[in-house]
Amino acid sequence: MKSRLPATPQDTLSMSGALRFIVNTLFKGADLFRRWKYPLKKTPADFEDWSLLQKIYWAYKCKKPILRAEKGSGLETFFKDNSRQGIELPEGFEKKSVVTFGAVGDLYKAEGQENSKDLLYEEAADLIFAKDISYANLESQLTEQKIDELVFDKNETPPLCSTREQFETLKGHKGKTFTVMQTANNHTLDMGLEGVETTLRQLQKDGIIDIGTNRRAVDREKGKIIEKKGIKTGFVSATYGLNDRPVPAGKEYIVNVVKFHKQDGEPDLSLLEKQIAHCREQQCDFIIASLHWGYEYEFFPRQHQVEIAHQLVESGADLIVSHHAHVIQPMEYYRTERDPDRIALITYSLGNLTSSYSAPHLVLSRVLDLSISKGIFKGEQKTYIEKAELIPVVQMEEEVKGLPIFRIKKLSSLKHLSKESADKEEKEYIDKVIYYEGLPEARKTIVCPTDVA
Repeated sequence: MKSRLPATPQDTLSMSGALRFIVNTLFKGADLFRRWKYPLKKTPADFEDWSLLQKIYWAYKCKKPILRAEKGSGLETFFKDNSRQGIELPEGFEKKSVVTFGAVGDLYKAEGQENSKDLLYEEAADLIFAKDISYANLESQLTEQKIDELVFDKNETPPLCSTREQFETLKGHKGKTFTVMQTANNHTLDMGLEGVETTLRQLQKDGIIDIGTNRRAVDREKGKIIEKKGIKTGFVSATYGLNDRPVPAGKEYIVNVVKFHKQDGEPDLSLLEKQIAHCREQQCDFIIASLHWGYEYEFFPRQHQVEIAHQLVESGADLIVSHHAHVIQPMEYYRTERDPDRIALITYSLGNLTSSYSAPHLVLSRVLDLSISKGIFKGEQKTYIEKAELIPVVQMEEEVKGLPIFRIKKLSSLKHLSKESADKEEKEYIDKVIYYEGLPEARKTIVCPTDVA
């Protein structure tokens, strides 16, 4: 299906002719020998630590994402079995209050979003802005500086800042804005301190609670707390890295960074554990950990992520919401040791709600539709997850009066369109989206066609 957007970041790479020849040769070899069928081991998450080969691997999986879990990890079977569990309140729970929560993944800028204000979310607003609390990761933050063209170079990643007009589209729908936005991600310092401060000022002006970046050093080890309907929800947050952008001297506290993906030794989770402890001290009923982490364009988390997620849950997190992979990954139902009646949820990647690219795997995402119940159980006040559902949605592009318009559509409506469409190209595009949506929980046999993207 034709789009004004580039299909993947691979299409925006800036390379010399000689390097492009080498890259294309390696791509053909990878296809021929299925070299990158599984995730490449010993790959740092931080761009600054990549070798040239690892950068080429990243470029390859932009277009042909990795559909399998780590070889020998057993994660595909694990998630397939885990997806059958479901969730419900424990028998005998006396419900007193319910808060609804809608979470999405990355908000990316795209050329043409400025034309889509109050249209972008029109068909998915009930999943997001009708909730008591709505949440997103703001990948494309704001700046007063000139925004460069979105071109990837072998030596650095491009700034992803949005224009004011694009942000006005991204932040909400018909007067309703996201309740919470995460501002800690690998692009937080794309424009230095100015970009952080400009973003925080705008969010405060719009009444949106920011998490992950801090105005004061004392705030770094604290969670952000929201109270709705008598339920206090605490948010803790961090990013895996900052794309090698320097943190301004004296402002080391400004972004919450946790090196989740260390190649040697165990990651230091103490910052998040301190934030969780603060939320518990403030008597939060429910704690949400918001993590910007993982490996891009891979449909399964790595084994060490699963272990870290379990550790954070046992430290007190009741829900983990994750982003950064730019493709969807599975959700895990985890029965905690700290409370055998509690099932925590771990979403490993919700994908891109909005995307700068048009490939089927990059426009597919999921909305987490959650209900949190507070009540009495076994004579004590408890707060548990009552309902959880992942709703697949797709960013689709239209043209109105010669201008691009973007809409977030429920995949269920597109499946109906796919069956009736006379446009072969459109049908094939939607069928590819449907294919990718089925992968993370391995609901069907995984085949790795070379032309699926």
